[in-house]
Amino acid sequence: MDLGIRGKKAIVCASSRGIGRGCAMGLAEAGTDLVVNGRDEASLAATASEIRERHGVAVVEVPGDVSDPAVQQAFLAACPNPDILVNNNAGPPFRPFTALDREAILEGLTQNMVTPIELIQAVIGGMAERGFGRIINITSTSVYVPIPGLDLSSGARAGLTSFLAGVARTVADRNVTINNLLPGKIDTDRLRGPHEAGSVEDPAAGAARRARIAADIPAKRLGTPEEFGQVCAFFCSVHASYVTGRNIPIDGGVYPSAF
Repeated sequence: MDLGIRGKKAIVCASSRGIGRGCAMGLAEAGTDLVVNGRDEASLAATASEIRERHGVAVVEVPGDVSDPAVQQAFLAACPNPDILVNNNAGPPFRPFTALDREAILEGLTQNMVTPIELIQAVIGGMAERGFGRIINITSTSVYVPIPGLDLSSGARAGLTSFLAGVARTVADRNVTINNLLPGKIDTDRLRGPHEAGSVEDPAAGAARRARIAADIPAKRLGTPEEFGQVCAFFCSVHASYVTGRNIPIDGGVYPSAF
């Protein structure tokens, strides 16, 4: 299917690996030029190089923490008039509610609520003026189903969801959509838990881990960053212009709701 976004320009936050990388790849396959981002410059450079080689689109690398205002300004300098914005950021680590102090709470809110709002504020006006915009926020199924120890992540992302629910309705008539993708168990480094950066998981241990987690998923497998990225690309397409303000779980059927 031609998604109708060839030649469009996209900013994809935290896209050097994992789900963000999957989204960047999906958009590149559809023909969009990209600004990609990540804290690890080596991983970012490798991802950008692979995207260029596989899909022949223009790719600008902006290293750093997406919550840093200087990095946000670098995004907009590299792509002043984006057609697509994919908000993605690492969530706070597992931590008991009682162990959270004020500093940790404010940092979590900044990463997973304030930063996406700031970037949307910066780009949404231009999108509305040009009559095309797609904003995707990668949140989590934990906004529906609380996960003990991820209270801060869940709360910040739920706050973002509620904040943008009204905003989405104010720009829908100008062909600007805002939707949230809610990943469940996706086979990324984050799902491996604590490990040394750059470490390689033993294949047998990896297979056992995936089987253990998949046992509780109706689809009986983990999701992949690649298929997540294809869903993202579709909701950024011309075909999804009548869908806005929605939460789309991508979880293999884990969230048990008919509505």
